[in-house]
Amino acid sequence: MKDFDYSKAIAELETIAARVEDPETGLDDIDALVTRSKLLVKQCRDYLRTVRDKVDSLDKD
Repeated sequence: MKDFDYSKAIAELETIAARVEDPETGLDDIDALVTRSKLLVKQCRDYLRTVRDKVDSLDKD
């Protein structure tokens, strides 16, 4: 997760949401966008868990 940029991932998810809501977006594109969004959501969750664990470990010191 060292190269992961949470802010960029959130921005990309917002872009994906807008494209999925656009009636001009084809079904094949929506399928690819949903697949990409699943990966981004997983990465965001993993990142947030890592941050939470770091904060928790600071509280224990």
